[in-house]
Amino acid sequence: MVNNGKSSPTTDTSGYHGVDRRTFLKATGAGAAGTALAGCLGDGGNGNGNGGGGGVPDTITLGALGPSDSPMGDSIFKSAELAVSEINDDGGIAGADVELSTKDTKDDPGTTRQVYQELTTGENVDLTVGIFGSEQLLSIMGNISNAQTPHLTAGAATPEAPQRVADDYEANKYWFRVGPVNSVHLGELQIQFAVDKFEDMGWDKVAFLAEDYKWTEPITSTIKEELESKADIEVTDVKRLSEGTEDFTPVYDELEEENVDGAYTALAHIGTTALVQWAKQQREFGFGGIHVPTQLPSFYEATEGAAISTFSQTTATANSEVTDKTVPYASAYEEEYDSLPVYTGYSAYDAVYIAKEAIESAESVNGADLVSTLEEDISFTGTSGVIEFNGPDEEFPHDVRFGEDYAQGVYFQWQANEDGEGEQRVLWPDRLAETEYQSPPWA
Repeated sequence: MVNNGKSSPTTDTSGYHGVDRRTFLKATGAGAAGTALAGCLGDGGNGNGNGGGGGVPDTITLGALGPSDSPMGDSIFKSAELAVSEINDDGGIAGADVELSTKDTKDDPGTTRQVYQELTTGENVDLTVGIFGSEQLLSIMGNISNAQTPHLTAGAATPEAPQRVADDYEANKYWFRVGPVNSVHLGELQIQFAVDKFEDMGWDKVAFLAEDYKWTEPITSTIKEELESKADIEVTDVKRLSEGTEDFTPVYDELEEENVDGAYTALAHIGTTALVQWAKQQREFGFGGIHVPTQLPSFYEATEGAAISTFSQTTATANSEVTDKTVPYASAYEEEYDSLPVYTGYSAYDAVYIAKEAIESAESVNGADLVSTLEEDISFTGTSGVIEFNGPDEEFPHDVRFGEDYAQGVYFQWQANEDGEGEQRVLWPDRLAETEYQSPPWA
């Protein structure tokens, strides 16, 4: 059963949740350029870390958090809703019915704290999933500690969250991340992609463009040294671009004067403006790296083809067989919502199923019991890979394990098919590759 709280997801055939094209572009940057288990325990206690002695209630309520007017938040809500529906159709969690309560964070720290409190204090949930935006996640780390309610992140990449677990384990042990991999690992993936693919792409000289947000700080601190030493690439500059950047013309003029082969990126909030101006001006260098708006399956159409030849890292694409669950999940999502999920959706879907495994393994919805189970017993093959969590004494405690045998993600490029429509085709890793890199058609 689904209880959609104050921000119920709705089916929208445009591919994003109740948003017209203008709002969609604004949400992805153009304007500027768990889930909780609630219910009473059988012995009358509550199910979260604030009380109760364990056990599984008759009804479990999952809480999902995200910005409802963003494709990233919309995909969190719909993916959690899909997983809950599937689980209920298959007998629930340990025989208990599952309900879903969703809350709109508005991608704002203050609102995020408010709605998180509504879920934990107001609705007495036992576990939450979601959160897009590192600033929003960090804003509730203290609330997660106070609530003692496990949270499975599905969206924010900041490495500061696991650092807080390392600094004060007892206070912050209720936090875990299902995906994406943290931004330190995202930077490592950018290096590995460059090592494996740049020579074939003809990228010998690049400039690195990153937005000035917390999630890019670990990347830009080492990217120049790493690219030059490991990939033998000349890096002309590492530019951190402010949130208010609207005109990229001076930046691109400088890159052309430097005769770079490509603009390697770490962009999300201002990514749409940067990309559209690059394409509209037909700049004589390639463009791609980590580019969150490009990850959206509807992005090519929404930008009227401006995404052609751009590439990006993402958790998975609808056609990439990362595991045997990836394509069936994307297909079920498309059938239910007439759209395809974005990267947050893969992680949110996996998070709900991990919650199910943890509760059934612990035979409890008590917060401390679930923490122990998540640490010690969970090895779950999800849509994004094998999901396990780093232990308390490892680097990045309670973060998703990273590597070829675990969560890693893919790099894809937007390429045109025979009908002139854009398709996300995987470039890397080689075991999943569908195509080779193509230069921009005007270059």
